[in-house]
Amino acid sequence: MAFNDDLIADVRANGHPTKGPFVGRDVLVLTTKGAKTGEEHSVPVVYSNEGDDLVVVASMGGAPKSPAWYHNLRANPEVTVETGKQRWRANAVVTPEAERLRLYEQHSVKHPGFRDYVKKTTRKIPVVRLERLRS
Repeated sequence: MAFNDDLIADVRANGHPTKGPFVGRDVLVLTTKGAKTGEEHSVPVVYSNEGDDLVVVASMGGAPKSPAWYHNLRANPEVTVETGKQRWRANAVVTPEAERLRLYEQHSVKHPGFRDYVKKTTRKIPVVRLERLRS
C-alpha cells in the first residue's frame, strides 16, 4: 500500500497532506491493533470534529464491507491518533444509530464525497467517535 504509506509520511512530516487527492482535507493517522494478530496497523483517515472528539467514517468508499481498521478497533478500541504533530491515545466508540446519522451528515457537509458512498452500498456505514484518553 504505497499510496497509504506515502500519505502517512506526508501527514507526519507536514501535519497535513501536501499532494494528491487529499490536499485540503483533514487527514489523521489512525493506529489500531489487529483484531486477530494484535499487531499495530496505521492508516490515513479523513476526519471531522465533534466538540473535543474526532469523527471518522468507516466508508471504504461505499464498498460492501467495512475497512480492516474498523474491525480492528471493534476488537481493540484503544487506538493511537496523530493529527499534525500531535499524537495521543483515544477510545474508539462506534456511535448508536441516531448519533451515527447526525454525525454522518455533519461529516458529509465537510467532506461531500461521503454523500455518494451511502448510495453505493446497502450496509449502514459505521461512524466512530475518537475520544481522547486522559493520562
